[in-house]
Amino acid sequence: MSYKYHYPRPSVTVDAIIIARIKKENFILLIRRGKEPFAGKWALPGGFIEMHEDLEQSCTRELEEETGLSGIKLAQFCTFGAVDRDPRGRTISVVFWGIVKEKLKVTGKDDADQAEWFSLDALPELAFDHLDIINQFKKFYQTMFRIN
Repeated sequence: MSYKYHYPRPSVTVDAIIIARIKKENFILLIRRGKEPFAGKWALPGGFIEMHEDLEQSCTRELEEETGLSGIKLAQFCTFGAVDRDPRGRTISVVFWGIVKEKLKVTGKDDADQAEWFSLDALPELAFDHLDIINQFKKFYQTMFRIN
């Protein structure tokens, strides 16, 4: 399929926020990027959509490719589109979220060299605008589950 447009087009990505709720503790799944930009920094699992996928399928695929997790029920959270959010160019990300009952076994795969669970209250340095995304999600999550 060939595309020709008279004006620039942004790229679309998806990111996954996966929370493990264990009693009163909340953990978030992050991957360590194996490639630039931000090689070695932690990020939400995600990546570019493929032309034949819908958004949720893309997020499910990226989550499995980068962490080995599959079968997680996802819901769309929010869309992020700040002009300078990705140094590779204009990128809009649709973020999905899901909850699991335990810290499932994860493995860094594909372009992630590591996957790990972190306390939602003790995050490492993050790539892109992922800290902003997580902070916005925390407000939503705290309201939804009445967490202090």
